[in-house]
Amino acid sequence: MNTPRIGRFAPTPSGLLHFGSLVAAVASFADARANGGQWLLRMEDLDPPREMPGAKAAIVATLEAYGFEWDGPVVYQSERHTHYQAVIDRWLQQGLAYACTCSRKALEPYGSVYPGLCRNAGHSAEGAAIRLRVPELRYGFDDRVQGPFEQHLGREVGDFIIRRRDGLYAYQLAVVLDDGAQGVTDVVRGADLLDSTPRQLYLQELLGLPSPSYLHVPLIVQPDGHKLGKRYRSAPLNKKETSQLLLRALRTLGQAPSADLEAALPREILRWAVEHWQPQAIPKAQCLAEATLP
Repeated sequence: MNTPRIGRFAPTPSGLLHFGSLVAAVASFADARANGGQWLLRMEDLDPPREMPGAKAAIVATLEAYGFEWDGPVVYQSERHTHYQAVIDRWLQQGLAYACTCSRKALEPYGSVYPGLCRNAGHSAEGAAIRLRVPELRYGFDDRVQGPFEQHLGREVGDFIIRRRDGLYAYQLAVVLDDGAQGVTDVVRGADLLDSTPRQLYLQELLGLPSPSYLHVPLIVQPDGHKLGKRYRSAPLNKKETSQLLLRALRTLGQAPSADLEAALPREILRWAVEHWQPQAIPKAQCLAEATLP
């Protein structure tokens, strides 16, 4: 018996949706629906200080304007804190996680790999960051577009944060718990999250969750190399150019929408995308320059 396919789109409300968001949304939607699966919408609102006022409602309205329909209600990570904390409490008791009081300045000499300074310090969890112990092992997977990818967690990542010093929960933990809770089988997202995946594979192992299939689409970058996003003032999606931008997103993904779709409504374009979806045509690149897109 085949497992029902479940995909999802999980934007962060730190800003409005932009063209890079649309590329990821189209890919995840078409991939899920082309396989007769469900497509879920989850709001990754884990960081209130960085949240743009009104962004959650604006994201939902924009997706609706672009013809997207999702299954079930929108899930908000801000409403799932008790689930994250329960897991952290259990891992603290089991010794799998520990409190870390290291400042950013203290860690500067070590680069991006945490050296384990607080591993056996026995600090109180109150007012401290919580880190997860990682094994000295390699974790890898075969991405459906990017191909094989792996990391040695001990040497390349180090013990990573699952709850910040300010009490906010880390993306890595929340995304794994929520994908598991929602039964997500296929993760389609931007290639900027490619190197997060080995950490998530380890979390899935600890939690006894199955690992989804992964497909990382190329990241759309500006001429200076920065990815599209609020931080670099990327233009929000225009609701007056829905069909044109949907067709551009499909071409960016290596698909070949027919010329008669130029005058089609957004839902008709998405229906075509589902019926003609060819993930093997997605460019095998981690980044694509916006200026070079069709």
